[in-house]
Amino acid sequence: MTAPRLTIGVFDSGFGGLTVLRALLPLIPGAHYLYLGDTARLPYGAKSQTTIARYAVESARFLVDHGAQMLVIACNTATALALPEISAAVPVPVVGVIEPVVEAASMGRGGTEVLVLATQATVQSHAYLDACNRHELQATEKACPLLVPLVEEGWIDHPVTRDVLRIYLTEALATCNPTAVLLGCTHYPLLAGPIEQMLKELNSAAGIIDSAQATAQAAAAVAKALDPPSSLANAPATFECYATDSVEKFARLGSHFLGQPIPEVHLIDLGG
Repeated sequence: MTAPRLTIGVFDSGFGGLTVLRALLPLIPGAHYLYLGDTARLPYGAKSQTTIARYAVESARFLVDHGAQMLVIACNTATALALPEISAAVPVPVVGVIEPVVEAASMGRGGTEVLVLATQATVQSHAYLDACNRHELQATEKACPLLVPLVEEGWIDHPVTRDVLRIYLTEALATCNPTAVLLGCTHYPLLAGPIEQMLKELNSAAGIIDSAQATAQAAAAVAKALDPPSSLANAPATFECYATDSVEKFARLGSHFLGQPIPEVHLIDLGG
């Protein structure tokens, strides 16, 4: 008789959370992942807190109803504005994307000043600032609204993207001298290389804290505590994807974030 596999739900409003799934796949061999991108209702950052919480809870319940034994909220906006509501709505462990990143920064060496690069909505929530304060880190938050569309356009190694990064980082470094730069959006790990290079060009020795890797490590620790008999075996992890809008677009863009083809995407309707 085959032992049950650990099933992990991963949720984002769109594609960026696939960078977290990408980091998770090799960490928990044998697990099965359910990824949900609520693409019909993005961007969450333009919505009210009440609406974001409702959308996120609906998505979380969908994943649990389909067998998820734990959830990874791979969405900075939903983590910042709805994590308590999500945790209260489902009977499984929930890992957000903010606390693991800040914890990783707090365990670093060489100083307590950090720079947080994030979307406008995440910066306005001050969720990273609050988390950094709890960990006795001095944080400067920098909104980088152009980076998400550049990543989704596929312009990772592009002169325009390098110019935009130079402007954002020059502005930020004029106000702080960080020892670490926190990638506070799940799109940004795809820009980790260009960001690191630009920091060097601007004479900053700051290291990068990758939000996808930090969140995946935190989720892996929770998964090991759950410890189903076969979930940590040497079999490869598997995944299936769900989206609330164009499955063709999700498969095309999503494969870029995931780093491998997405053979099938299931279209679902979570309501308005």
